Amino acid sequence: MSTTLETRPATPPGPPTLDAGPSTPRVPSILRHGATLARRGIVKTVHSPEALIDVTLQPIIFLLLFVYVFGGAIAGDSASYLQFALPGVLLQTVVFASAGTGVGLAEDLKTGIFDRFRSLPISRGAPLLGAIGADLVRYLTSGVIMLAFGVLLGFRTDASPLAILAVFGLVIAFAFALCWIFTALAMVVREPRSVQGLSALIMLPITFASSVFVSTETMPGWLRGFASVNPVSLTADAVRGLLNGGPVAGPATASLLVAGVIVAVFAPLAVVLYRRRT
Repeated sequence: MSTTLETRPATPPGPPTLDAGPSTPRVPSILRHGATLARRGIVKTVHSPEALIDVTLQPIIFLLLFVYVFGGAIAGDSASYLQFALPGVLLQTVVFASAGTGVGLAEDLKTGIFDRFRSLPISRGAPLLGAIGADLVRYLTSGVIMLAFGVLLGFRTDASPLAILAVFGLVIAFAFALCWIFTALAMVVREPRSVQGLSALIMLPITFASSVFVSTETMPGWLRGFASVNPVSLTADAVRGLLNGGPVAGPATASLLVAGVIVAVFAPLAVVLYRRRT
């Protein structure tokens, strides 16, 4: 009895199949590259004594000067004025610092670092996003230092932790919008000193003609009309309402709307000017 075995040709093994599992969404390249360059800017600040003084000491000096120089004349005593002024000076410090974004970009453009960025395989707009991102971290640091120092001086608030987070969120959102104005300015004006001078011409009127330091009710009628619609006043009123109590929803909504309009107009303009410049 014979048994016949049927042999079949061996099938070559195919490539192993791997279980891909849930796919991880990729972060857009412009965000990844911008975050890397923002980290570069933060490290640069940490290793620069001058930049650290600007972030840490300047807010303290602003608060001391305005409270103890103007407090007695405006509110009768420094303690009362501290309660009114700290929310406004907190905003004013960040608003003034936002002009530094344009000055820093003008300096980088003059030194040629953006030519180096252009030769790297990174997104074209990442250097702008990275510079603004690093500056926002510096602004947040300045704001936290100012609020902490104000508490040491005697400032008191019943605001919840969520309300304090909302204060910084509102201030940073407004500063982010202003950064795009000064970024566009830096793309047009080539000299850093000129950018700084023009930025001061913009910042001084909108900061002092507002409710940052005094109530708009004490102003002449023609100035009161401008101050009441000034986005700096709207943001200062919202911050003051969150920290001291008072209207919040209306001023905060108006401030965010103005910030959104500024970003919608000046962010694309800054990117177009940047591409032409570089």
